[in-house]
Amino acid sequence: MSNSSKDADSNFKSTVKPRYLILGSGSIGFALAKELRESNKLVIIVDKDEAKVETLREEGFETILGDISDPELVNNIDLKNIVAILFLSSNNEANRKGIENFKKVVNPDIQIFARASDIINKEKMEDLGSDYVFMPSKLVASSLSRSLERAESVHRGNRLARWLKGIRDKKLAIVIHDNPDPDAISSGLALKEIAKSLGVEASILYHGRIGHQENKAFVNLLGIDLGKMEEHNLKDFDEIALIDCSIPGVNNMVSPNSYVGIVIDHHPPGDTEIKAEYIDIRPNFGATATIMTKYLQQLNINISKTLATALLYGIRTDTQDFKRKTDPADLSAASYLYPLSNHGILDQLEQPSMAIETLEVLGEAIRNRQVLGSYLLSNVGNIRDRDTLPQAADYLLSLEGISTTVVFGVSEDRIYISGRSTDIRVNLGEIMRQAFGEDAGGHANAAGAQIPLGVFSATKDRQTLLRLVNEAVVKRFLNAVGVESTGE
Repeated sequence: MSNSSKDADSNFKSTVKPRYLILGSGSIGFALAKELRESNKLVIIVDKDEAKVETLREEGFETILGDISDPELVNNIDLKNIVAILFLSSNNEANRKGIENFKKVVNPDIQIFARASDIINKEKMEDLGSDYVFMPSKLVASSLSRSLERAESVHRGNRLARWLKGIRDKKLAIVIHDNPDPDAISSGLALKEIAKSLGVEASILYHGRIGHQENKAFVNLLGIDLGKMEEHNLKDFDEIALIDCSIPGVNNMVSPNSYVGIVIDHHPPGDTEIKAEYIDIRPNFGATATIMTKYLQQLNINISKTLATALLYGIRTDTQDFKRKTDPADLSAASYLYPLSNHGILDQLEQPSMAIETLEVLGEAIRNRQVLGSYLLSNVGNIRDRDTLPQAADYLLSLEGISTTVVFGVSEDRIYISGRSTDIRVNLGEIMRQAFGEDAGGHANAAGAQIPLGVFSATKDRQTLLRLVNEAVVKRFLNAVGVESTGE
Protein backbone atom coordinates (compact mmCIF):
# COMPACT_ATOMS: atom_id res chain seq x y z
CA MET A 1 0.00 0.00 0.00
CA SER A 2 1.38 3.43 -0.97
CA ASN A 3 1.84 6.23 1.55
CA SER A 4 -0.94 8.21 -0.11
CA SER A 5 -3.27 5.22 0.24
CA LYS A 6 -2.32 4.87 3.89
CA ASP A 7 -3.01 8.58 4.46
CA ALA A 8 -6.37 8.28 2.75
CA ASP A 9 -7.22 5.23 4.82
CA SER A 10 -6.16 7.05 8.00
CA ASN A 11 -8.30 10.06 7.09
CA PHE A 12 -11.25 7.80 6.39
CA LYS A 13 -10.96 6.16 9.80
CA SER A 14 -10.80 9.50 11.61
CA THR A 15 -13.81 10.92 9.79
CA VAL A 16 -16.12 8.00 10.51
CA LYS A 17 -15.55 8.23 14.27
CA PRO A 18 -18.60 9.91 15.84
CA ARG A 19 -18.10 13.41 17.20
CA TYR A 20 -20.00 15.56 19.68
CA LEU A 21 -20.33 19.34 19.34
CA ILE A 22 -20.61 21.21 22.65
CA LEU A 23 -21.58 24.89 22.49
CA GLY A 24 -20.80 26.59 25.80
CA SER A 25 -17.97 25.46 28.06
CA GLY A 26 -19.35 26.43 31.44
CA SER A 27 -19.26 23.99 34.35
CA ILE A 28 -21.76 21.61 32.70
CA GLY A 29 -20.22 21.78 29.22
CA PHE A 30 -16.67 21.28 30.49
CA ALA A 31 -17.67 18.40 32.79
CA LEU A 32 -19.48 16.67 29.92
CA ALA A 33 -16.55 17.19 27.56
CA LYS A 34 -14.19 15.53 30.05
CA GLU A 35 -16.63 12.64 30.55
CA LEU A 36 -16.96 12.08 26.79
CA ARG A 37 -13.20 12.20 26.25
CA GLU A 38 -12.66 9.66 29.05
CA SER A 39 -15.10 7.43 27.14
CA ASN A 40 -12.86 7.81 24.06
CA LYS A 41 -15.30 10.10 22.24
CA LEU A 42 -14.28 12.94 19.92
CA VAL A 43 -15.42 16.33 21.21
CA ILE A 44 -15.51 19.81 19.64
CA ILE A 45 -16.12 22.73 22.00
CA VAL A 46 -17.33 26.20 20.98
CA ASP A 47 -17.03 29.20 23.33
CA LYS A 48 -16.87 32.97 22.88
CA ASP A 49 -14.39 33.52 25.72
CA GLU A 50 -10.87 33.67 24.23
CA ALA A 51 -9.16 32.83 27.52
CA LYS A 52 -11.36 29.73 28.01
CA VAL A 53 -10.73 28.60 24.45
CA GLU A 54 -6.97 28.91 24.93
CA THR A 55 -7.11 26.97 28.22
CA LEU A 56 -9.18 24.20 26.64
CA ARG A 57 -6.74 23.92 23.72
CA GLU A 58 -3.87 23.58 26.19
CA GLU A 59 -5.77 20.69 27.78
CA GLY A 60 -5.96 18.97 24.40
CA PHE A 61 -9.56 19.74 23.40
CA GLU A 62 -10.48 20.68 19.85
CA THR A 63 -11.92 24.15 20.41
CA ILE A 64 -13.47 26.87 18.24
CA LEU A 65 -13.81 30.54 19.18
CA GLY A 66 -17.35 31.64 18.39
CA ASP A 67 -20.67 33.00 19.64
CA ILE A 68 -23.50 30.44 19.94
CA SER A 69 -26.08 32.97 18.74
CA ASP A 70 -24.06 34.07 15.67
CA PRO A 71 -25.84 32.92 12.46
CA GLU A 72 -22.43 32.55 10.73
CA LEU A 73 -21.10 30.08 13.31
CA VAL A 74 -22.72 27.09 11.65
CA ASN A 75 -20.76 27.82 8.45
CA ASN A 76 -17.44 27.65 10.32
CA ILE A 77 -17.93 24.13 11.70
CA ASP A 78 -17.45 20.83 9.92
CA LEU A 79 -20.63 18.90 10.82
CA LYS A 80 -19.47 15.65 9.20
CA ASN A 81 -20.03 12.67 11.55
CA ILE A 82 -21.50 14.85 14.29
CA VAL A 83 -23.79 12.64 16.40
CA ALA A 84 -25.22 15.33 18.64
CA ILE A 85 -25.09 19.10 19.08
CA LEU A 86 -25.39 20.27 22.68
CA PHE A 87 -26.33 23.87 23.52
CA LEU A 88 -25.12 24.11 27.13
CA SER A 89 -24.83 27.85 27.72
CA SER A 90 -26.53 29.29 30.81
CA ASN A 91 -27.95 31.97 28.48
CA ASN A 92 -31.42 30.84 27.35
CA GLU A 93 -31.61 33.33 24.49
CA ALA A 94 -28.22 32.28 23.09
CA ASN A 95 -29.28 28.62 23.18
CA ARG A 96 -32.59 29.40 21.43
CA LYS A 97 -30.87 31.36 18.65
CA GLY A 98 -28.26 28.65 18.26
CA ILE A 99 -30.91 25.94 17.92
CA GLU A 100 -32.75 28.05 15.35
CA ASN A 101 -29.59 28.64 13.28
CA PHE A 102 -28.31 25.07 13.34
CA LYS A 103 -31.72 23.47 12.80
CA LYS A 104 -31.92 25.13 9.38
CA VAL A 105 -28.88 23.33 8.02
CA VAL A 106 -28.11 20.20 10.05
CA ASN A 107 -28.92 16.70 8.92
CA PRO A 108 -32.12 15.36 10.60
CA ASP A 109 -30.03 12.44 11.93
CA ILE A 110 -28.10 14.81 14.20
CA GLN A 111 -29.68 15.01 17.63
CA ILE A 112 -29.97 18.43 19.27
CA PHE A 113 -29.75 18.74 23.06
CA ALA A 114 -30.26 21.97 24.95
CA ARG A 115 -30.14 23.44 28.43
CA ALA A 116 -33.00 25.58 29.76
CA SER A 117 -33.40 27.34 33.08
CA ASP A 118 -37.18 26.99 33.31
CA ILE A 119 -40.21 25.28 31.78
CA ILE A 120 -41.11 28.22 29.51
CA ASN A 121 -37.70 28.22 27.83
CA LYS A 122 -37.78 24.43 27.72
CA GLU A 123 -41.00 24.53 25.71
CA LYS A 124 -39.63 27.25 23.40
CA MET A 125 -36.51 25.19 22.65
CA GLU A 126 -38.61 22.10 21.97
CA ASP A 127 -40.76 24.15 19.57
CA LEU A 128 -37.59 25.23 17.76
CA GLY A 129 -36.74 21.57 17.15
CA SER A 130 -34.52 20.48 20.02
CA ASP A 131 -34.79 16.71 20.50
CA TYR A 132 -34.08 16.84 24.24
CA VAL A 133 -34.18 19.79 26.62
CA PHE A 134 -33.08 19.47 30.22
CA MET A 135 -33.23 21.76 33.22
CA PRO A 136 -30.18 21.41 35.52
CA SER A 137 -32.30 21.88 38.65
CA LYS A 138 -34.53 18.98 37.60
CA LEU A 139 -31.55 16.74 36.86
CA VAL A 140 -30.00 17.51 40.25
CA ALA A 141 -33.33 16.84 41.98
CA SER A 142 -33.76 13.57 40.06
CA SER A 143 -30.22 12.45 40.90
CA LEU A 144 -30.71 13.31 44.57
CA SER A 145 -34.03 11.48 44.58
CA ARG A 146 -32.35 8.31 43.30
CA SER A 147 -29.65 8.68 45.95
CA LEU A 148 -32.31 9.10 48.61
CA GLU A 149 -34.04 5.94 47.36
CA ARG A 150 -30.77 4.07 47.76
CA ALA A 151 -30.37 5.55 51.23
CA GLU A 152 -33.89 4.44 52.10
CA SER A 153 -33.13 0.95 50.80
CA VAL A 154 -30.02 0.78 53.00
CA HIS A 155 -32.06 2.00 55.97
CA ARG A 156 -34.80 -0.60 55.42
CA GLY A 157 -32.31 -3.41 54.93
CA ASN A 158 -30.40 -2.53 58.08
CA ARG A 159 -33.61 -2.27 60.12
CA LEU A 160 -34.89 -5.65 58.93
CA ALA A 161 -31.52 -7.28 59.63
CA ARG A 162 -31.41 -5.69 63.07
CA TRP A 163 -34.91 -6.96 63.89
CA LEU A 164 -34.05 -10.49 62.78
CA LYS A 165 -30.77 -10.46 64.69
CA GLY A 166 -32.82 -9.58 67.76
CA ILE A 167 -34.68 -12.90 67.52
CA ARG A 168 -31.65 -15.03 66.68
CA ASP A 169 -32.00 -18.67 67.79
CA LYS A 170 -35.79 -18.24 67.90
CA LYS A 171 -38.50 -19.64 65.60
CA LEU A 172 -40.23 -17.41 63.06
CA ALA A 173 -43.55 -18.24 61.37
CA ILE A 174 -43.68 -16.68 57.90
CA VAL A 175 -47.40 -16.55 57.10
CA ILE A 176 -48.37 -15.90 53.49
CA HIS A 177 -51.92 -15.23 52.31
CA ASP A 178 -54.55 -17.93 51.84
CA ASN A 179 -54.41 -19.93 48.60
CA PRO A 180 -50.99 -18.37 47.87
CA ASP A 181 -49.70 -17.35 44.45
CA PRO A 182 -46.07 -17.31 43.22
CA ASP A 183 -45.53 -13.75 44.47
CA ALA A 184 -46.48 -14.66 48.05
CA ILE A 185 -44.63 -18.00 47.98
CA SER A 186 -41.40 -16.60 46.52
CA SER A 187 -41.49 -13.64 48.93
CA GLY A 188 -41.88 -15.99 51.88
CA LEU A 189 -38.98 -18.05 50.54
CA ALA A 190 -36.80 -14.92 50.32
CA LEU A 191 -37.56 -13.89 53.91
CA LYS A 192 -36.79 -17.43 55.04
CA GLU A 193 -33.38 -17.19 53.33
CA ILE A 194 -32.67 -13.81 54.91
CA ALA A 195 -33.68 -15.14 58.34
CA LYS A 196 -31.48 -18.23 57.88
CA SER A 197 -28.45 -16.05 57.06
CA LEU A 198 -28.96 -14.24 60.38
CA GLY A 199 -29.39 -17.37 62.51
CA VAL A 200 -33.20 -17.45 62.66
CA GLU A 201 -35.14 -20.67 62.02
CA ALA A 202 -38.21 -19.94 59.89
CA SER A 203 -41.13 -21.88 58.39
CA ILE A 204 -43.46 -20.74 55.60
CA LEU A 205 -47.12 -21.39 56.45
CA TYR A 206 -50.32 -21.00 54.45
CA HIS A 207 -54.01 -21.84 54.62
CA GLY A 208 -56.24 -23.04 51.79
CA ARG A 209 -55.20 -24.73 48.57
CA ILE A 210 -52.63 -24.24 45.87
CA GLY A 211 -55.13 -25.06 43.17
CA HIS A 212 -54.10 -23.07 40.10
CA GLN A 213 -52.22 -25.48 37.83
CA GLU A 214 -49.41 -22.98 37.25
CA ASN A 215 -49.00 -22.48 41.00
CA LYS A 216 -48.91 -26.23 41.60
CA ALA A 217 -46.25 -26.62 38.93
CA PHE A 218 -44.33 -23.70 40.45
CA VAL A 219 -44.15 -25.33 43.90
CA ASN A 220 -43.44 -28.82 42.56
CA LEU A 221 -40.78 -27.92 39.99
CA LEU A 222 -38.85 -25.73 42.44
CA GLY A 223 -39.34 -28.10 45.38
CA ILE A 224 -40.52 -25.34 47.72
CA ASP A 225 -41.16 -26.43 51.30
CA LEU A 226 -44.46 -25.04 52.58
CA GLY A 227 -46.40 -25.90 55.74
CA LYS A 228 -50.17 -25.97 56.20
CA MET A 229 -51.48 -23.67 58.93
CA GLU A 230 -53.77 -26.43 60.17
CA GLU A 231 -50.78 -28.66 60.86
CA HIS A 232 -48.94 -26.10 63.01
CA ASN A 233 -49.69 -24.17 66.18
CA LEU A 234 -48.59 -20.54 65.99
CA LYS A 235 -47.96 -20.67 69.74
CA ASP A 236 -44.98 -22.90 68.96
CA PHE A 237 -43.33 -19.95 67.20
CA ASP A 238 -41.68 -16.99 68.90
CA GLU A 239 -42.53 -14.45 66.17
CA ILE A 240 -44.91 -14.02 63.23
CA ALA A 241 -44.22 -12.34 59.89
CA LEU A 242 -47.04 -11.55 57.43
CA ILE A 243 -45.83 -11.58 53.83
CA ASP A 244 -47.94 -10.39 50.86
CA CYS A 245 -50.75 -9.70 53.34
CA SER A 246 -50.84 -7.17 56.15
CA ILE A 247 -53.74 -7.65 58.55
CA PRO A 248 -54.10 -10.63 60.93
CA GLY A 249 -57.23 -12.60 60.03
CA VAL A 250 -57.70 -10.95 56.61
CA ASN A 251 -56.88 -13.46 53.88
CA ASN A 252 -54.81 -15.46 56.36
CA MET A 253 -55.48 -17.72 59.35
CA VAL A 254 -53.70 -15.62 61.95
CA SER A 255 -56.15 -14.70 64.72
CA PRO A 256 -57.38 -11.10 64.51
CA ASN A 257 -55.55 -8.71 66.85
CA SER A 258 -52.60 -11.12 67.09
CA TYR A 259 -49.18 -9.62 67.76
CA VAL A 260 -47.17 -9.51 64.52
CA GLY A 261 -43.46 -8.76 64.27
CA ILE A 262 -43.06 -8.11 60.53
CA VAL A 263 -45.41 -7.00 57.74
CA ILE A 264 -44.06 -6.81 54.17
CA ASP A 265 -46.58 -6.30 51.37
CA HIS A 266 -47.27 -4.39 48.19
CA HIS A 267 -51.07 -4.27 48.50
CA PRO A 268 -52.49 -0.97 49.77
CA PRO A 269 -54.03 -1.57 53.22
CA GLY A 270 -56.85 0.94 52.75
CA ASP A 271 -57.94 2.74 55.91
CA THR A 272 -56.96 -0.09 58.24
CA GLU A 273 -54.13 0.70 60.65
CA ILE A 274 -51.31 -1.81 60.32
CA LYS A 275 -49.78 -2.89 63.62
CA ALA A 276 -46.37 -4.55 63.70
CA GLU A 277 -42.86 -3.90 64.94
CA TYR A 278 -41.47 -3.70 61.40
CA ILE A 279 -43.70 -2.58 58.52
CA ASP A 280 -42.76 -2.25 54.86
CA ILE A 281 -45.70 -1.66 52.52
CA ARG A 282 -44.93 -0.30 49.04
CA PRO A 283 -48.14 -0.02 46.96
CA ASN A 284 -46.25 1.46 44.01
CA PHE A 285 -44.43 -1.85 43.47
CA GLY A 286 -46.10 -4.46 41.30
CA ALA A 287 -45.02 -7.41 43.45
CA THR A 288 -43.88 -8.19 46.99
CA ALA A 289 -41.16 -10.31 45.34
CA THR A 290 -39.64 -7.03 44.09
CA ILE A 291 -39.42 -5.74 47.68
CA MET A 292 -37.77 -8.97 48.82
CA THR A 293 -35.28 -8.87 45.93
CA LYS A 294 -34.24 -5.40 47.06
CA TYR A 295 -33.63 -6.74 50.57
CA LEU A 296 -31.49 -9.60 49.26
CA GLN A 297 -29.43 -7.14 47.22
CA GLN A 298 -29.03 -4.66 50.05
CA LEU A 299 -28.04 -7.33 52.56
CA ASN A 300 -25.66 -8.90 50.02
CA ILE A 301 -27.20 -12.36 50.44
CA ASN A 302 -26.33 -15.01 47.88
CA ILE A 303 -29.40 -15.79 45.75
CA SER A 304 -29.63 -19.44 44.72
CA LYS A 305 -30.92 -20.44 41.29
CA THR A 306 -34.12 -21.76 42.89
CA LEU A 307 -34.79 -18.53 44.79
CA ALA A 308 -33.98 -16.33 41.78
CA THR A 309 -36.32 -18.38 39.59
CA ALA A 310 -39.09 -18.19 42.19
CA LEU A 311 -38.77 -14.42 42.66
CA LEU A 312 -38.58 -13.69 38.94
CA TYR A 313 -41.66 -15.80 38.29
CA GLY A 314 -43.43 -14.10 41.22
CA ILE A 315 -42.74 -10.66 39.76
CA ARG A 316 -43.78 -11.71 36.27
CA THR A 317 -47.07 -13.28 37.33
CA ASP A 318 -48.15 -10.45 39.64
CA THR A 319 -47.40 -7.83 36.98
CA GLN A 320 -48.76 -10.03 34.16
CA ASP A 321 -45.37 -9.97 32.48
CA PHE A 322 -44.99 -6.24 33.23
CA LYS A 323 -48.29 -5.25 31.62
CA ARG A 324 -50.11 -4.59 34.94
CA LYS A 325 -49.18 -2.00 37.57
CA THR A 326 -45.45 -2.16 36.92
CA ASP A 327 -42.91 0.11 38.65
CA PRO A 328 -39.35 0.66 37.36
CA ALA A 329 -38.26 -1.19 40.51
CA ASP A 330 -40.05 -4.33 39.22
CA LEU A 331 -38.11 -4.14 35.95
CA SER A 332 -34.84 -3.51 37.81
CA ALA A 333 -35.40 -6.50 40.11
CA ALA A 334 -36.33 -8.75 37.18
CA SER A 335 -33.24 -7.65 35.29
CA TYR A 336 -31.08 -8.55 38.30
CA LEU A 337 -32.74 -11.96 38.76
CA TYR A 338 -32.88 -12.95 35.09
CA PRO A 339 -29.28 -14.22 34.66
CA LEU A 340 -29.48 -16.05 38.00
CA SER A 341 -32.65 -17.98 37.12
CA ASN A 342 -33.35 -21.45 35.72
CA HIS A 343 -34.87 -20.67 32.33
CA GLY A 344 -35.71 -24.30 31.63
CA ILE A 345 -38.07 -24.31 34.62
CA LEU A 346 -39.49 -20.91 33.63
CA ASP A 347 -40.32 -22.31 30.18
CA GLN A 348 -42.15 -25.24 31.78
CA LEU A 349 -44.12 -22.93 34.07
CA GLU A 350 -45.32 -20.87 31.13
CA GLN A 351 -46.89 -23.86 29.39
CA PRO A 352 -48.85 -25.80 32.02
CA SER A 353 -51.75 -28.03 31.06
CA MET A 354 -55.24 -26.67 31.77
CA ALA A 355 -57.21 -28.59 34.40
CA ILE A 356 -60.63 -29.94 33.43
CA GLU A 357 -62.29 -27.96 36.23
CA THR A 358 -60.70 -24.73 34.96
CA LEU A 359 -62.11 -25.43 31.51
CA GLU A 360 -65.55 -26.13 32.97
CA VAL A 361 -65.58 -22.93 35.04
CA LEU A 362 -64.43 -20.94 32.01
CA GLY A 363 -67.34 -22.39 30.03
CA GLU A 364 -69.80 -21.47 32.80
CA ALA A 365 -68.35 -17.96 33.00
CA ILE A 366 -68.86 -17.43 29.28
CA ARG A 367 -72.34 -18.96 29.32
CA ASN A 368 -73.58 -17.00 32.36
CA ARG A 369 -72.03 -13.61 31.58
CA GLN A 370 -74.09 -10.49 32.30
CA VAL A 371 -72.91 -7.37 30.45
CA LEU A 372 -73.76 -3.80 31.46
CA GLY A 373 -71.80 -1.35 29.35
CA SER A 374 -68.11 -2.22 29.77
CA TYR A 375 -68.78 -4.29 32.92
CA LEU A 376 -69.11 -8.07 32.71
CA LEU A 377 -70.27 -10.13 35.69
CA SER A 378 -70.61 -13.90 35.69
CA ASN A 379 -71.90 -16.40 38.23
CA VAL A 380 -70.20 -19.77 37.64
CA GLY A 381 -72.24 -21.55 40.33
CA ASN A 382 -70.67 -24.23 42.54
CA ILE A 383 -66.89 -24.38 42.61
CA ARG A 384 -64.33 -26.68 44.17
CA ASP A 385 -61.24 -24.64 43.29
CA ARG A 386 -61.40 -20.87 43.82
CA ASP A 387 -58.22 -20.42 41.73
CA THR A 388 -60.31 -21.05 38.62
CA LEU A 389 -62.10 -17.70 39.15
CA PRO A 390 -59.17 -15.31 38.43
CA GLN A 391 -58.31 -17.34 35.35
CA ALA A 392 -61.86 -16.92 34.06
CA ALA A 393 -61.83 -13.20 34.96
CA ASP A 394 -58.56 -12.74 33.02
CA TYR A 395 -59.95 -14.56 29.99
CA LEU A 396 -63.23 -12.63 29.88
CA LEU A 397 -61.33 -9.34 30.02
CA SER A 398 -60.15 -10.02 26.46
CA LEU A 399 -63.71 -9.80 25.10
CA GLU A 400 -64.43 -6.81 22.87
CA GLY A 401 -65.85 -3.80 24.68
CA ILE A 402 -65.18 -5.18 28.17
CA SER A 403 -62.91 -3.28 30.56
CA THR A 404 -63.95 -4.79 33.93
CA THR A 405 -64.85 -8.39 34.78
CA VAL A 406 -66.19 -9.93 37.98
CA VAL A 407 -66.48 -13.72 38.24
CA PHE A 408 -67.93 -15.37 41.35
CA GLY A 409 -68.87 -18.81 42.61
CA VAL A 410 -70.05 -20.63 45.72
CA SER A 411 -68.29 -23.25 47.82
CA GLU A 412 -69.82 -25.04 50.82
CA ASP A 413 -69.77 -22.00 53.13
CA ARG A 414 -68.48 -19.01 51.16
CA ILE A 415 -68.93 -16.87 48.08
CA TYR A 416 -65.65 -16.28 46.26
CA ILE A 417 -65.26 -13.31 43.91
CA SER A 418 -62.46 -12.37 41.54
CA GLY A 419 -62.22 -9.22 39.44
CA ARG A 420 -59.99 -7.76 36.74
CA SER A 421 -60.01 -4.33 35.10
CA THR A 422 -58.19 -2.32 32.46
CA ASP A 423 -60.26 0.80 33.12
CA ILE A 424 -57.98 3.52 34.55
CA ARG A 425 -61.04 5.18 36.13
CA VAL A 426 -61.73 2.09 38.24
CA ASN A 427 -59.85 1.20 41.42
CA LEU A 428 -61.06 -2.37 41.68
CA GLY A 429 -59.54 -3.01 45.12
CA GLU A 430 -61.40 -0.06 46.64
CA ILE A 431 -64.63 -0.98 44.87
CA MET A 432 -64.41 -4.56 46.15
CA ARG A 433 -63.90 -3.30 49.69
CA GLN A 434 -66.79 -0.89 49.35
CA ALA A 435 -69.08 -3.57 47.95
CA PHE A 436 -68.08 -6.60 50.01
CA GLY A 437 -66.36 -5.36 53.17
CA GLU A 438 -62.97 -5.78 54.80
CA ASP A 439 -62.45 -9.34 53.52
CA ALA A 440 -62.12 -7.86 50.03
CA GLY A 441 -59.45 -5.83 48.28
CA GLY A 442 -56.39 -6.00 46.06
CA HIS A 443 -54.91 -3.82 43.33
CA ALA A 444 -56.55 -1.14 41.23
CA ASN A 445 -56.80 -3.61 38.34
CA ALA A 446 -56.95 -6.99 40.10
CA ALA A 447 -58.92 -7.74 43.25
CA GLY A 448 -61.00 -10.36 45.02
CA ALA A 449 -63.35 -11.03 47.90
CA GLN A 450 -64.71 -13.87 49.98
CA ILE A 451 -68.02 -13.60 51.82
CA PRO A 452 -69.50 -16.07 54.31
CA LEU A 453 -72.82 -17.41 53.03
CA GLY A 454 -74.46 -16.33 56.29
CA VAL A 455 -78.25 -16.29 56.04
CA PHE A 456 -78.07 -17.78 52.55
CA SER A 457 -76.66 -21.03 53.97
CA ALA A 458 -80.11 -21.88 55.38
CA THR A 459 -81.48 -22.11 51.83
CA LYS A 460 -81.92 -25.82 51.12
CA ASP A 461 -82.49 -25.61 47.38
CA ARG A 462 -79.13 -25.09 45.64
CA GLN A 463 -80.60 -23.36 42.59
CA THR A 464 -82.44 -20.88 44.79
CA LEU A 465 -79.22 -20.29 46.72
CA LEU A 466 -77.28 -19.55 43.53
CA ARG A 467 -80.00 -17.15 42.33
CA LEU A 468 -79.99 -15.25 45.64
CA VAL A 469 -76.19 -15.08 45.63
CA ASN A 470 -76.21 -13.79 42.06
CA GLU A 471 -78.71 -11.04 42.89
CA ALA A 472 -76.79 -9.98 46.01
CA VAL A 473 -73.31 -9.91 44.42
CA VAL A 474 -74.41 -8.16 41.24
CA LYS A 475 -76.44 -5.55 43.16
CA ARG A 476 -73.63 -4.77 45.62
CA PHE A 477 -70.99 -4.45 42.91
CA LEU A 478 -73.08 -2.30 40.60
CA ASN A 479 -74.06 -0.04 43.51
CA ALA A 480 -70.38 0.38 44.36
CA VAL A 481 -69.48 1.43 40.81
CA GLY A 482 -72.61 3.56 40.44
CA VAL A 483 -74.24 1.56 37.64
CA GLU A 484 -77.94 0.74 37.66
CA SER A 485 -78.98 -2.82 36.93
CA THR A 486 -81.37 -3.23 34.02
CA GLY A 487 -83.16 -5.95 35.95
CA GLU A 488 -82.71 -8.37 33.08
